[in-house]
Amino acid sequence: MEELVLVKPNKEYTDEIMGYKNEFLAKGDSMDGCGSLRRCTNALEYLDVCKSYESKETLPIGKVVATQFFYVRKSDNKIVGMIQVRHYFNEYLEKYAGHIGYSVRPSERRKGYAKSMLKEALKFCKEIGLERVMVTCEESNIGSEKTILANGGVFEYTIHQPEENINLKRYWIDLKES
Repeated sequence: MEELVLVKPNKEYTDEIMGYKNEFLAKGDSMDGCGSLRRCTNALEYLDVCKSYESKETLPIGKVVATQFFYVRKSDNKIVGMIQVRHYFNEYLEKYAGHIGYSVRPSERRKGYAKSMLKEALKFCKEIGLERVMVTCEESNIGSEKTILANGGVFEYTIHQPEENINLKRYWIDLKES
């Protein structure tokens, strides 16, 4: 497998950020783990929003402290995935979304990137003091379910998210054991 690395969002990836977004929009896919990327009109706005989530002092109202990462392939400096780690829960996250959201660029799927990206993000979760993390996926997303299971996910239950009319499978990953 090629060498990949988690990178915090920065101006070096301005073109890549918009390319990532546009690829998802063209496919009509959801941009899980991308934070506010769908709503941002340009990469610099997105970088500012990502930065605002890193501190309680700059955090948008109703949101939680979160760290955004790009998963970058070193050989061509391409963003192949994005993953967001939420440091704690609000009511919505506790019920539906969990600590981690992630996505892999549509053109880069089925290469094992999600599995390795989640594995790297779990190391960061441990560094910030989380002892276990909750990760969810749509009931129909077998690839994401396999990614979570491969990283030690233990199924808890399925919950219906009424606003989007989807069923989400909830998994917990114990970091004390790893």
